[in-house]
Amino acid sequence: MSRRGRAYAPGRPGIGRHLALALLALVTLFPVVLVVSTTLKSAQDVRANPFGLFSSFSLENLDTAWTVGDFDSYLLNSILLSVPSTVIVVVLSTMAGYAFARLPFPGRTVAFYLVVFGLLVPFFAYMVPLYFQMRSMGLLDSLIGVNLVLASTQLSFGTWFMRAFFSDLPTELEQAGRMDGASEWQLFLRVMVPLVTSGMGALAVFTFLQQWNNFLVPLLYMPGGGYRPLTLGLYLFIGGRSVDIGPLAAGTLITILPVVVLYVVLQRQVTQGFLSGAVKG
Repeated sequence: MSRRGRAYAPGRPGIGRHLALALLALVTLFPVVLVVSTTLKSAQDVRANPFGLFSSFSLENLDTAWTVGDFDSYLLNSILLSVPSTVIVVVLSTMAGYAFARLPFPGRTVAFYLVVFGLLVPFFAYMVPLYFQMRSMGLLDSLIGVNLVLASTQLSFGTWFMRAFFSDLPTELEQAGRMDGASEWQLFLRVMVPLVTSGMGALAVFTFLQQWNNFLVPLLYMPGGGYRPLTLGLYLFIGGRSVDIGPLAAGTLITILPVVVLYVVLQRQVTQGFLSGAVKG
């Protein structure tokens, strides 16, 4: 009896933790469920009972947001802004992380800390000077300019993150590669990069989520309204339909659905990548 009691006692705190996590999950998921329910209800049901869950089924709210709200163009613009900037961050961060972790050169430590210092400088501190610099270079209202700005906001984190992965790789791999006559570039591409693909995948997903949800950069550096992404399009759509709840919920769902699906599909890889980076860092 006492043995069973001792074996069961440690499990009781676990039950409390699971209940707390379940409650937190419900609180977190309820707004998402409410958005989905409001999107898929008829306009009459939305007006009659805004908080009723799945009381009817209709696609009119989605149709209004997609056609009247021009969310099809906003979706394409978000892809054109998020995907290239994510690729830039992953490629440059991987190269920089390898250089800071594996290549001995004068001032390496100082240079690395200067790069990481970018994590401490808020975007608000340099967004206005950057605006005038981009205007002088003719990069306002351009995909190239905004992609470069979006990438620059994540490079410090990406470099720090990838350096942790490269630092943990054994030096014997480099020695074996050099004995086989591999150049530094071949050593990087064929030996080192395949061993850090989990970190690159986690960084890619994290960066894509940040770029997709970015509101301030497109607002500042696209004053002419070209290539407006979903975040900015939703803001403009809300301004014209402050009381039309159904289409607003549909626009919100269109904005968040791609990133939610991406994270659900790749959550295991993202979690493993970040946990590996935390242990190695």
